[in-house]
Amino acid sequence: MAGHGRAPGIVACCVLLLAGLVGCGGRPAPDSQTAAVQQVLDRRAAAVLTGNRPAFLATEARTTDTAEFDNLRDVPLAALSYRVTALHRTGDRASADAELRYRVKDYDRAPVTASRVLRLTRTGGHWYVSADRPAEKAGEQLWEQGAVETVRGTHSLVLGVGQPRDVLRTYADLADRSVPAVTRAWGTDWVQHVVVLVPRSLEGMAGLLGAPASGYRGIAAVTTGEAGGTSRAPADRIIVNPDAYSVLGDLGKQVVLRHETTHVATRAHTTAATPLWLSEGYADWVGYRDSGRTAREVAPELGRSVARGRIPATLPQDTDFAFSTDADTLAQAYESGWLACRMIAEHWGEARLNAFYRAVGDHRTRTGAVESALQHTLGTNLETFTREWRADLRAQLA
Repeated sequence: MAGHGRAPGIVACCVLLLAGLVGCGGRPAPDSQTAAVQQVLDRRAAAVLTGNRPAFLATEARTTDTAEFDNLRDVPLAALSYRVTALHRTGDRASADAELRYRVKDYDRAPVTASRVLRLTRTGGHWYVSADRPAEKAGEQLWEQGAVETVRGTHSLVLGVGQPRDVLRTYADLADRSVPAVTRAWGTDWVQHVVVLVPRSLEGMAGLLGAPASGYRGIAAVTTGEAGGTSRAPADRIIVNPDAYSVLGDLGKQVVLRHETTHVATRAHTTAATPLWLSEGYADWVGYRDSGRTAREVAPELGRSVARGRIPATLPQDTDFAFSTDADTLAQAYESGWLACRMIAEHWGEARLNAFYRAVGDHRTRTGAVESALQHTLGTNLETFTREWRADLRAQLA
C-alpha cells in the first residue's frame, strides 16, 4: 500500500532568539557567543558544499570522525545552510537549536528544512561541533544512515543507503515511467521530476520520518513535504520502505511510484481543505489509470464488504486513513477514495476530475470545500454524489 501524501514533512519555522540585553539607545545588544556559533556553522556548511575536508574538520571537536562528511560526497547539493535559533550555554559547553536548509541541484526549487540540535564545546576561545543530531521528533537525514549513493534518471534522482546500485537503478527506471504517466493524467503544471530516498530498511525509513517503525510496517512508500500550496513549501521526497516494496509485483511497484509521484504533482493544490479520500483516491486513480485492472481486482476488501451487504454510508473520514487503523478499514478507505475518483472520471470526464481536485484544494477552509467544488465543477451536491457513489459500489463490486 502506498502511504499518505501528507506524511509528516518537517517544516521548521523558528525565530532567532537574541539575548535580552539592552545596550545604549535601548536596542538589544548582540549575543557574541550566538554569533560565534553561527559563524562556525556557516564555515561547516560551506565546507560541505565545496567538499573541503580540512575546513570541515576545523569545525569539529574531534578531528578523526569524517563519516558524515564522507557520506555526503555523492549528494549533488546546490545549497546548504544552518540558522541558529537558540543557544543554551553553560561555560565552555553549549547546545544550539538550529534550522538546517538544503537544496539538491537541478531538482529542488525550494529547500528541505529540518530542525537540528548541535552540541558544542569551546577550546581556546573557539567553538567546535561535537554532535549534530535531529531535534526531538524530527527525522534523520539520509546521510546520517550511511554513505549515500546517487543514481540519476531522465525524470528522477534516487538517493540510497545500503542498497546495490542496480537496485537503485530499478527505482530510477520506475520513477522515470511514473513522471510522464502522471503528467498525462494531471497536466504539466508541476516540476515533472522526483527525488526518491531508499534507506536500508523499514527502520531507516522510520528514522527519516522521525516516527516509530511499527507505524509504517506494510506501507511501501510515503511522500513528505506534499501538503503545502505555495512555492515556498518544502521540497518533496518520496521515501521508500524497501522491506514492503520489495515483495510487491511489477504492477504493484509501478502503482506505488505513480501514486507517490502524483502527490508530488498535486502538492500545490493539496491543502488543509483537501480530504484524504480525495488526495489518496486521486493518487490511486492515477496509479491504476490505463492498467486494465477491474474494480474487483483493485478493491477486493471493499468488494468483500459489499458482497456481505455492508456498503459504506459515507465517503471515508480522514481518521480511516490512519496507519494505526486496522488493515481492513485502511484498505477500504483507499479503495473507496479510488472508486469515488474513478466514478468522477467516468461520469464527468478526467478534465472535470482534475478541476474538482483543484477547486477543493483551493478552497479557504475544509468546511464547504467539497460541497462547493461539487456544485461548481460537477453540477451536483454531496448528498446526490454520495448516493451515486454508493450505487456505483454496488454496480462495480456486487
